[in-house]
Amino acid sequence: MRFEIVGKNIEVTSNMRERIEKKLSALDKYLLIDPETIARVVTRVYPNSQKVEVTIPTKVGILRTEVVNDDFYAAVDLAIDKLEDQIRRQKTRLSRRHREHLAKAFIEEETAAEHAEKDIDVRTKTVVATEMVLDEAIMQMELSGHTFYIYKDEESEKIAVVYRRANGGYGLLEVEEE
Repeated sequence: MRFEIVGKNIEVTSNMRERIEKKLSALDKYLLIDPETIARVVTRVYPNSQKVEVTIPTKVGILRTEVVNDDFYAAVDLAIDKLEDQIRRQKTRLSRRHREHLAKAFIEEETAAEHAEKDIDVRTKTVVATEMVLDEAIMQMELSGHTFYIYKDEESEKIAVVYRRANGGYGLLEVEEE
């Protein structure tokens, strides 16, 4: 994530800039934020308080928060907490929205398979296994609308496949090399 930090009625010091960048960099672990995303932070000083506004455009929508506090650093911390809460709510909304869609797609696929002829059309697709954790892979799978997702696990550094199970849970296939 890249940063655009602006001060209104205040000069943003290097310590303030470092604190903002450090705190916002912690949000990179969430799937919804692209590495090329520009996070815009505006800080304002009022006579009795300081205001921090953060706006981050994501793949799903815009994350935005405004926090007013006596202390600048406390305002930054509260803004990050609010953004993390928004991201969690977005992920929950996405998983619920796609759960029904995936179930219908599964039923349609089963019906189509029963009526298919003996000639099977095979499409070939090449994928790049991106390194990530399991939760990110599940979210990527749901966002793409597929029933499986191939990725490289960050911990084991092995190729893995996460898939949606018929009972509504998830399954994980890990590749074991000989």
